[in-house]
Amino acid sequence: MGVDKAAVVYSSTTDGSDNDKDGAKSRRTLPEWGEGESSAHDPASLPEPASSSVSWLNWSIVMLLSLGAVIAFVDRTSIASVLAAKEFKQQFMITDVERGLLSSAFFWSYAALQIPMGWLVDRYGVKWPYTIMFVVWCLASAGSGMTTTFAGILLMRLFAGAGEAIVIPATYRWIRSHLPEQRLGLAIGIYVLGTKIGPAIGGPFAAWLIVKHAWQTMFFITGLGGLLWLVPWLFLIGKSEASDATVAQRRQDVSKVKIGKIFSSPLIWGAVIVTFCYNYFVFYIMTWMPIHLVEQRGLSLQKSGIYFFFSFIGIAIVALASGWAADWLINRGQDAVIVRKSFVVGGFVLGCTELLGGYSSSVDVALIWSIVSFSGLGLATANLLTLCRLTFIPAPVVGFVAGLLNVATSLAGIVAPALSGWLLQVSGGYEAPMNAIFLFMLLGAGSCIVMLRRKWAPEA
Repeated sequence: MGVDKAAVVYSSTTDGSDNDKDGAKSRRTLPEWGEGESSAHDPASLPEPASSSVSWLNWSIVMLLSLGAVIAFVDRTSIASVLAAKEFKQQFMITDVERGLLSSAFFWSYAALQIPMGWLVDRYGVKWPYTIMFVVWCLASAGSGMTTTFAGILLMRLFAGAGEAIVIPATYRWIRSHLPEQRLGLAIGIYVLGTKIGPAIGGPFAAWLIVKHAWQTMFFITGLGGLLWLVPWLFLIGKSEASDATVAQRRQDVSKVKIGKIFSSPLIWGAVIVTFCYNYFVFYIMTWMPIHLVEQRGLSLQKSGIYFFFSFIGIAIVALASGWAADWLINRGQDAVIVRKSFVVGGFVLGCTELLGGYSSSVDVALIWSIVSFSGLGLATANLLTLCRLTFIPAPVVGFVAGLLNVATSLAGIVAPALSGWLLQVSGGYEAPMNAIFLFMLLGAGSCIVMLRRKWAPEA
């Protein structure tokens, strides 16, 4: 059956340059899922084996980007433990709605700056934009410990969100410019590992610091301690700097892309919906899970941190394993789109099991399903990110599209805590917030199947 096949372009450079070099690009054509074509690739369409190799420097930078994500997510999610602390609630006398607003404030500036940050790294590279904004968010996190008013903490959260807005566009731009399709799942899996380990250790660590010292001390330590990351970052990324000619060529390539074509693609809007639905669940766990476990299930703040840890470790392990498994299947001739979409839908289906824990009267059953459902969502993690931000996307605008899709992520970060707080307040229980998660999981799975189609991919 005839299908509109748009070529997927990806860079296969392995020498550390931050661009797609002439003669180092490969193209492959992928059939549509569910339109009757064979799922096996023509071996001739695959890149030469040499193009799939990746240098030690590039893998080192991928791991360093993952470590940067750990630091970012520790700073991002530590607010959940603060909001569950009795001392903080007594000092600021805030309502559930206000706690939801404070949880979401980070994402107001984070969302607003996603597309500008994507444009910035597409034109000027990753090194200095990332470095500058890294300093901004670390100092803002530390500054939260110096504030004595609700408005002051709100302002610091806005600055932290602005700083972290660089993370996703810069990471995906760098990975897209340096790794071939056969390594994208593993690379994204490694990066995603950092985005899950960050909350996993950040929650318990923040809770421990608050209990042993104070919430102000927690902000000082997590904020200023992260600055140590800059030492290996500036050393390694300096070895992959592009030449002036390369930077000029990159700017020229970006300027040729018609942004209207990006926004007119149904696939892009499908990716926005799926991304929002996935992250709605993630941000509910980040912002309300500790509060839920303390206030409804009767756990101590430290014990809630332990279950928070296992939830994020679970999704991290599943995300890394599923990214590797998808790459393994693709390397053996299976269609990349079909493989990755199958993992994504499976992850959303497992995410629906959160409802089983939400309605259980048993604390142990609720805790088990909470961990199982969130860990199961990890099947979708690396493969969703790879599909929507790399496989389907022309190389010159990876940063821009990553920024656009991270607006959807940011909106989920705004909506999930605020809507959950409102549902909790009007219903008097956590069943209503759990029902919302279930509906978004179904919407995400359906949108993935219907809207993420090869024929609707944007063209450069």
